[in-house]
Amino acid sequence: MENQTRFHILVLSGLSDLPSLQLPLFLVFLLVFLMTLTGNLLIVLLICTDSHLQTPMYFFLGTLACLDMGYSSVTTPRMLFDFHTQKRLISIQACITQIYFILVFAVSELSLLAVMSYDRYVAICRPLHYIQIMHWKTCVLLVLGVLMISMVCSMVHVLLLLKLTFCSFQPLQSFFCDLPQLLLVSCSDTFINVLLILILAIFPGGAIFALTLCPYIIILNTIMKMQSKAMRSKAFSTCSSHLTVVFIFYGTGFFSYFHPNAKDHSSLDKMASVFYTVLTPLVNPLIYSLRNEIMKTSLKRALRQLLYIIRKI
Repeated sequence: MENQTRFHILVLSGLSDLPSLQLPLFLVFLLVFLMTLTGNLLIVLLICTDSHLQTPMYFFLGTLACLDMGYSSVTTPRMLFDFHTQKRLISIQACITQIYFILVFAVSELSLLAVMSYDRYVAICRPLHYIQIMHWKTCVLLVLGVLMISMVCSMVHVLLLLKLTFCSFQPLQSFFCDLPQLLLVSCSDTFINVLLILILAIFPGGAIFALTLCPYIIILNTIMKMQSKAMRSKAFSTCSSHLTVVFIFYGTGFFSYFHPNAKDHSSLDKMASVFYTVLTPLVNPLIYSLRNEIMKTSLKRALRQLLYIIRKI
């Protein structure tokens, strides 16, 4: 028992061991992180200040932008710090804390995507009842429900992680503390932890995925019946871009958590992790918001107002 509790520090393998790549990778991911924060913060500011965007749809988009900023901030700064120091050491407590917040933001985002798909279903398939169904109180309750579900699921994982011991100095094959990789370096029996991942993925996770996908199937069926080719093209473009983000997020997350022989796929694991922790928060503003015509009009209006204020000064 004394040997099992000796190690309180973990080593992260990082993205690359080559010293010559540390600075280029630092600069690339710093740029990605700054672009992620800028894009998502811009969306939040536009939605808060423009009365044309204060509708349920943009309320959910603003919430997604906040989640993306939090999600990216949990992993990327730690990765940038490791690129700079090249030490890659992290305490068990800090590692579990990082896992908790990663799970909170990831589950929240998956649940919010389901809420957003329902919102689009009501807007396209039941437009006359949209205001009555997607009332502001309903929207706030849906977002609060999303946050509560994510915090409960994450806390259950963390409580089971706190019971594990780590008695080897085997590095985590990741650039951040990911749940599957942490279980691989534990010397305790992780059967319950793995079982919990499977149970939560099959039941709540499967339900969330179905609630995300089914409304889009109904929406696509409704789109095909539209008489106007322009409306059909616009609606199809919006839905297809949304589904692209959904499948990227689910696909990379599923690969990281459920593919067999995890020890033999460390490079693929890292690539998948980069997609769903670093690139997805960057891509979301581009696909969900900045391709939106109303959002672009709002951005142009805000820029004109800013230029007018600058000229007066």
